[in-house]
Amino acid sequence: MEKSIEIVTEVYRVTARFPKEEQFGIISQMRRVVVSVPSNIAEGFGRKSTGELKQFLGIAKGSLSELETLIIISENLKYIDKETRDKLENMITEIFRIIGGLNRSLS
Repeated sequence: MEKSIEIVTEVYRVTARFPKEEQFGIISQMRRVVVSVPSNIAEGFGRKSTGELKQFLGIAKGSLSELETLIIISENLKYIDKETRDKLENMITEIFRIIGGLNRSLS
């Protein structure tokens, strides 16, 4: 959970430097999707069954995949540089690994 909150903070920092005309476009979308990662993890842990937890972890993984796509688009539009993209992608990879390990432990 801690790592998923760290990436929220990082995405907010990064998107604060995006052009203002993207406020209701890619900035909003990236922020919404990144916040959904720890939110879904938390909601899953608040549920009563392992099946529900796994379902919410799956949703969190889907949000991470969407975030990856938005990061690529941001780099293509020159809103972020390769170093920022790499940093965010490394964070995403780590969170994917944590969720995967958690899923395996639930089986």
